[in-house]
Amino acid sequence: MDYELSHLKTLEAESIHIIREVAAEFERPVLLFSGGKDSVVMLHLAIKAFAPAKPPFPVMHVDTGHNFDEVIAFRDATVERYGLRLVVASVQDSIDAGRVVEETGPRASRNRLQTVTLLDAIEDNEFDAVFGGARRDEEKARAKERVYSFRDEFGQWDPKNQRPELWSLYNGRHRKGEHIRVFPLSNWTELDIWQYIAEEEIELPSIYYAHRREVFRRDGMLLAITPFITLGEGEEPIEITVRFRTVGDATCTGAVESTASTVTQVIEETAATRITERGATRADDRISEAGMEDRKREGYF
Repeated sequence: MDYELSHLKTLEAESIHIIREVAAEFERPVLLFSGGKDSVVMLHLAIKAFAPAKPPFPVMHVDTGHNFDEVIAFRDATVERYGLRLVVASVQDSIDAGRVVEETGPRASRNRLQTVTLLDAIEDNEFDAVFGGARRDEEKARAKERVYSFRDEFGQWDPKNQRPELWSLYNGRHRKGEHIRVFPLSNWTELDIWQYIAEEEIELPSIYYAHRREVFRRDGMLLAITPFITLGEGEEPIEITVRFRTVGDATCTGAVESTASTVTQVIEETAATRITERGATRADDRISEAGMEDRKREGYF
């Protein structure tokens, strides 16, 4: 058997096992689904886990309101195709309700506001397990996560209070008000994700492949020109061929110059890079050395 195929089948089997364990162990799980590549693969695995039935849980998008049109269109089409229930947790609703205060200025972003919206949605819907598409190779704080990540009644994460997972045995014990974040893709890499997309012929939003787009340079990144961004002094729009390695809030998600327009070409490009997709293209990870860990302690993904 081809080694790469065997490796992907092992990862697939592990992820499906985790997803089924959660469905059996928890009363009200939910799967975070933004239309990004990792959440698309995670949903694909969930569909395989319960076929021919539908997954026995809804999907949820924490929506900043500052999205790429292609991704929202893909999200809605996917939900309709599989007949899923979509829960949209809106940051705009959190702003309107006075739960969070919107940032102002040319570098304003709603990305950090997602935490309150997510925690409110978990509480309002009484979700006791939340599937996330994070992988350990993405970022140092995420490398500390267990597959089952315990969150207290305030939704907070304590990296020193992680439960052992010897022999892939998962402890989902929790009290009312607490919940577990579950990461079925923990042991996958970005390259694994793309090879699996190729093997399973999984459809993705078009912005993951090379296309012409108007962008501008800020802090060494290429940010897309959108209605949600204000250009600063000296920032000029240029039109070049780019693609996105990761997808999030449009105000802090950068593109990379690329001519990779097919899955095979993206795999070749990914295999050659030495910088993670978040390290290269997510401005929200550049706040500080411990920026992601600080946000995860507050309840972020």
